Amino acid sequence: MTSMQPSADERLRRWRLVLGGEPGAEGTGCALTGQDAAMDGALGALYGGARSGGKDRGAGLGASAPSVARWLGDIRTYFPSSVVQVMQRDAIERLGLATLLLEPEMLEAVEADVHLVGTLLSLNMAMPETTRETARAVVRKVVEDLEKRLATRTRAALTGALDRSARISRPRHRDIDWDRTIRANLKNYLPEYNTVVPERLVGYGRAARGVKKDVVLCIDQSGSMAASVVHASVFGAVLASMRSIATRLVVFDTAVVDLTDQLDDPVDVLFGTQLGGGTDINRALAYCQLQITRPADTVVVLISDLYEGGIRDEMLKRVAAMKASGVQFVALLALSDEGAPAYDRDHAAALAALGAPAFACTPDLFPEVMAAAIERRPLPIPEA
Repeated sequence: MTSMQPSADERLRRWRLVLGGEPGAEGTGCALTGQDAAMDGALGALYGGARSGGKDRGAGLGASAPSVARWLGDIRTYFPSSVVQVMQRDAIERLGLATLLLEPEMLEAVEADVHLVGTLLSLNMAMPETTRETARAVVRKVVEDLEKRLATRTRAALTGALDRSARISRPRHRDIDWDRTIRANLKNYLPEYNTVVPERLVGYGRAARGVKKDVVLCIDQSGSMAASVVHASVFGAVLASMRSIATRLVVFDTAVVDLTDQLDDPVDVLFGTQLGGGTDINRALAYCQLQITRPADTVVVLISDLYEGGIRDEMLKRVAAMKASGVQFVALLALSDEGAPAYDRDHAAALAALGAPAFACTPDLFPEVMAAAIERRPLPIPEA
């Protein structure tokens, strides 16, 4: 059997790439050449320290957009896309390069992902017109990729949930819900025949005619929620495209903005947000509460880390009142692939006590969460 273990020279080379620094300074005695030296230079330009031989952190990048754009091109050459995205995030956070994203040549060089979109949206108000169209193109690419990944599955899951939630008493044979029918007729069990005689059939309706459910997406646009805002905007557009669901999308910080009229284009929705600022969940829920006309057919989805800057007790009273009226209330700490962010645990516990447990949700799980809410069955809460 051929050994898959790397040779001694290969192991030494890998250690040299990990340690960085001037040739031999890290104790390996191994010099890097060719592509390895270029990779080491790209890493040293970002992470500095030992990698740059004691120079100031980031000295290899400089401060100009052209030098950063060249560096972005280098890392896309040497590293896979997932690593490139991490390095871009680190460059923006560690080296203060966010403002350089306002220059078109920078935007054309970056690897577009959800986190980059969040950074662009946080810079939206400072963005010059020369950059805005390029930025919209970057955002649109990410949005279209997300829609391709999520739209078909979401529509299928929710269409099925709407059909199952529309119970009828005289269903066609193929629409009979046998589980509910048997449970509804257990009193008619005939032991001598070992069977149940159904006096009443329970079946699925067909949800294609008219609006069956109202969905309100209430999204915290504070800075820590950037990825959630992106995903929620995409889902909002997908839900709005379904005739059986009337969708409203509301974003908030200390103010409340209704972006429902822009749901036909999630890029417009995203550029209508303003990431950062404080948080007033109570005010946002007060606005959403006023929009509810059919409580028993309404699902309200609050997406927030629950750091409330408004009136806590009033917020909880609103949630309790909505639930008492028949609204299905869903609280998501995040809607992203990163898992739960930092969040207010006291507020999460208070919501759970009201029967509205708060949990982080991935985009892939969201269709199932919405389907469960529409059908009024237990939510598929992931294990912590």
